[in-house]
Amino acid sequence: MWKNYFKMAWRQAFKYKGYSLLNILGLAIGITSCLLILQYVAREWSYDTFHPKADNIYRLRLDSYQNGRLAYQSATVFPAFAPTMKEEMPEVVDACRLHDAEMVITNPENNVKFAEKKGYYADPSFLKMFGLELLYGTSAKALDGPDKILLSESMARRYFGQVEVLGRHLINKGQDLFQTYEVSGVFKDYPANSHLAIDYLVSYQTLGKVIRQVWGDTTNATETNWGWYDFYTYLELHPDTDVEQFREQLPSFVDKHINAPRRERGGSNTANAIDIIPLKDIHLYSNVNQEAEVNGSGWAVSVLFASAFFILLIAWVNYVNLATARSLERAREVGLRKVLGAGRRQLIGQFLLESFILNLTAFVLALGLVQLALPLFNSLLGQKLAFTLAGRPQFWAVALAVFAGGTLVAGLYPAFVLSGFRPLTVLRGQLKNASEGMLLRKGLIVFQFAASIALVVGTIVVFQQVRFMRQQNLGVNISQTLVLNGPTTVQDSLYEGRLQPFKNDIMNIPGVKSITASSYVPGDEIYWTNGVQWMRRDGQEALSSTVYTQGVDETFLEAYGLPLVAGRNFAPGRGTEEGSCLLNETAVGLLGFPSAVEAIGEQVRRGGDTLAVIGVTKDFHHLGLQKPIQPIIFLYRPNSRGYYSLRVEPAAGNMQSTIAAVQRQWYTHFPDDPFSYFFLNEFFGRQYQADVLFGKIFGFFALLAILVAALGLFGLSSYNVVQRTKEIGIRKVLGASVSGIVRLLSEDFLKLVGLAILVAIPVAWYVMEEWLQNFAFRISIGWWVFLLAGGLALLIAFLTVSVQSVKAALSDPVKALRYE
Repeated sequence: MWKNYFKMAWRQAFKYKGYSLLNILGLAIGITSCLLILQYVAREWSYDTFHPKADNIYRLRLDSYQNGRLAYQSATVFPAFAPTMKEEMPEVVDACRLHDAEMVITNPENNVKFAEKKGYYADPSFLKMFGLELLYGTSAKALDGPDKILLSESMARRYFGQVEVLGRHLINKGQDLFQTYEVSGVFKDYPANSHLAIDYLVSYQTLGKVIRQVWGDTTNATETNWGWYDFYTYLELHPDTDVEQFREQLPSFVDKHINAPRRERGGSNTANAIDIIPLKDIHLYSNVNQEAEVNGSGWAVSVLFASAFFILLIAWVNYVNLATARSLERAREVGLRKVLGAGRRQLIGQFLLESFILNLTAFVLALGLVQLALPLFNSLLGQKLAFTLAGRPQFWAVALAVFAGGTLVAGLYPAFVLSGFRPLTVLRGQLKNASEGMLLRKGLIVFQFAASIALVVGTIVVFQQVRFMRQQNLGVNISQTLVLNGPTTVQDSLYEGRLQPFKNDIMNIPGVKSITASSYVPGDEIYWTNGVQWMRRDGQEALSSTVYTQGVDETFLEAYGLPLVAGRNFAPGRGTEEGSCLLNETAVGLLGFPSAVEAIGEQVRRGGDTLAVIGVTKDFHHLGLQKPIQPIIFLYRPNSRGYYSLRVEPAAGNMQSTIAAVQRQWYTHFPDDPFSYFFLNEFFGRQYQADVLFGKIFGFFALLAILVAALGLFGLSSYNVVQRTKEIGIRKVLGASVSGIVRLLSEDFLKLVGLAILVAIPVAWYVMEEWLQNFAFRISIGWWVFLLAGGLALLIAFLTVSVQSVKAALSDPVKALRYE
């Protein structure tokens, strides 16, 4: 029996080749789109899931409140949290801390050196908590004690040319530092799908040694400090811990150790709070200050995940629509089979088998299309997603679920409709298209185009917002700016004598227009923060607020085109500039000054220093437009060594020769420091990477969604023309024009697309408004966006339908009247 069903299903497929081709093509594109999107979504969801204890590890987040308002949230906290929470809170099984360990590392054996940024000072407990796999070395001892370093496989090869390097040594040479580290372990390259990028780990005790050596610290700050918030802190909670109950204990813990002692000291305008975020949620759901890496967007991933199934649903809807539209055509077959004794269950089985064959063909085609499209998709993403047909049980589980879902979801309704025909009614020729079936098909067309239009609206809004952020005036000029990472090995006593000659020689290079030294550059998150307070002359007490500190020389404002709105710039030679400061407009307002002009000449207290306000700069965007403008205080630091910013306009556009000339001067003045540089506009643009990526993916699959919907509409319009062939012939004989017939055949479909536009507009507006809430500076969604998306859908629908309509309108009416 099933063999007979199989033969009949294949005969149906080959008898109606156009119908079958449209279904297979639509389903294949839908499945391909779904699988490609799910590849990306699966990668985003996989972040940090490879850790054996991932379900029980949480990272602390610090919330700082000043004057009753939330001033900032930080991914880093105070170093005392980890040991104190482990000691006082029984739910905490273990805890570990990471602190940035940027340094210039040299192999004394061959003088190979690199400026390294992807490393941390780490507690010994990190290895156990995160399950770091050591290829060489012992986890229990690898980070126990000072002056020990663990290397990744790649880093070991970069410095030594091999992986077996236990017991060998590397040197960390800083401005006031010279340390020799013993290689105590080598670990497998850290997975890329982690919120941390780790090339090396230095023992945590080494950080304490550095602080004592450089700062002369005698307070054991890396263990007991409750004010230095530069430490990523992770807790391993007991598996049976009620996380919500644990959260409820955090306010009292913070009050006991931080807020209450601060109130006793008179610092009642500032309060702290902490929260925990699961390790597996950090990449997608944490976007606060001092994140270890640029994180993704959970909202965007969720939208893409939903879009994958919307596109698949659009393809399934095509199948349902075309199958039910052909119900009259197959009614006589069903009637005869029932008269000959076929039961409804047998008929349902036959029609499901037809659905199975079409879906199977589309599924196999989709697997091939995924393989072909993956390089293009990777190019679009700027990533390397792998796709193999073997060894991926998770992929096959999802793929088979999509296939089975398509077979059942797309096949069940047509099967029930077709098998439900009454044989007597069919054989008498009394069967007509039921109004319920027509209504369903119309509803499905509305759904298809509403989903497609919503995707197009989303694409337009995303690209608008990204374009707005990229083209918005930042308040500073970052174009044609070559930024050098400053030297770290030169001692302070020698640095000043090298800096000015270096600047002079750089300015003699053709094409270099200016050079300025600063602690930070736009796009580089400022970690240097302090409480700043206006020293009011009227005796009233002003409250302290957290302000971001930027050290600059006297040429910074001019080099970046940052204008003053009041006062003057730093001027070398006055002798008092290091006791002065500049504020930006946001800082002026935050500190309580009535205006920029009235702030000039006033004094502010920053930490233990009293500074005179000599100038106020216009506000500018130090970070991307996702974030509000920060309050910034500029200090006069002519010997800043964070970055050197060069404005370059090379002759004939020969940038490489200019860079080579800069490099020669670098090694003349800073021979012990690696030369590294970047272009500031590219560096700043990295902040928009996730949004640009989201827009590209969203736009690509929005077009595919419209294509699939158009294929279904083409099939329906073709079938509609066939059904109305005799009517068209009669109308032409009676004098109907070509345009009139085209309008007759098109208007019903266009009305449905118009209704889809009305359905899509509020949904798309709500979803994209939610997305735009993530940006401090954002666009407003204009009416023209919906007009454009709706007009595009109407145009595509009209062109799709009119292909068959015009063909029918131009046909010979005599042939039409002979039809049937």
